[in-house]
Amino acid sequence: MRENITTAILAEKVVAIVRLAEENEVLPTVSALVDAGVRVLEITSNTPGYGVAIQQARKRFPEMLIGAGTILNVDLAQEAIAHGAQFLVTPNMNVEVIATAHGAGLPVMMGAFTPTEVADGINHGADFIKLFPASLLGIPYLKSLFGPFNGARFIAVGGINFANAEDWLRAGAVGVGMGGSILAGDVTAVGASIAELRGVSAET
Repeated sequence: MRENITTAILAEKVVAIVRLAEENEVLPTVSALVDAGVRVLEITSNTPGYGVAIQQARKRFPEMLIGAGTILNVDLAQEAIAHGAQFLVTPNMNVEVIATAHGAGLPVMMGAFTPTEVADGINHGADFIKLFPASLLGIPYLKSLFGPFNGARFIAVGGINFANAEDWLRAGAVGVGMGGSILAGDVTAVGASIAELRGVSAET
């Protein structure tokens, strides 16, 4: 299961981030993302009722990959897994979360800011390294990481939108995470942008 989910995330390249203040807004937002062509999304743990929302979203949209985001520790990881999350996403490097996810057969995107955090994630088997906040670090920073960490799977998150997502993918990121910007604009245009990003290849 973990390998299949990882492969699907690599193919999709775009992970939508659902972080909302109102529980009753979650499913309509997920539905809008589905209509826009999103196939992978995370519902953050600080969204009210996120666990139930994951269960409901998986039932209503079985074709989607629904993960849990803002998983800061093992307790949250176990809670998200119990609610049916198909992958976990963290903003920080807590290597115990990696072991928890893998114990459940799920991939994990581990947040990292420094080379030390990147190394910790790689050494403990993280499926993806979530470079966060990407906009603060910048594309040159990402490129410099490929020197010591050649082959690492970086997903850029934080300040990513349709204006700059392709640049990050061409620089070597295997994916990008987008929040509110992914719903800004016409659904058809958003869908076309997502489809275009799926076809972007890294520069060699």
